[in-house]
Amino acid sequence: MTRLFAGTPWDRPPTCERCGKLESECSCPPPVVDPVRLAPETQIARLRLEKRAKGKVVTVVANLDPDGNDLPALAAQLKAKCGAGGTVKDGLIELQGDHVAVAEGCSRLGAITPGAGDSAATLGANRQARLNG
Repeated sequence: MTRLFAGTPWDRPPTCERCGKLESECSCPPPVVDPVRLAPETQIARLRLEKRAKGKVVTVVANLDPDGNDLPALAAQLKAKCGAGGTVKDGLIELQGDHVAVAEGCSRLGAITPGAGDSAATLGANRQARLNG
């Protein structure tokens, strides 16, 4: 043996684990890593109504981890159920209009809690007060 690492793994060029070819000759696509998704039961989504410019009402779904959820897919599901437009901005799902009741019924959201300062019993009454005032 003339080389120090002859016959060892350090002597052989690296090969692809899928096709067995040399890495320089391999044409396999790079492996796709599936993102880690959080179970809906472990999250608490916050729903709130916001009154925007020109009196427009927006339902906001907050407190969902953007890394642990597919927010665009969830927003698309909510928009389809509500029959309304919406968007995903800064980790929040915004739906055009008052769609708190529909969003509460969505099983993918996990536990739903009313917005800050609201209790579950007063959410409906506060919703009407915010819309009228």
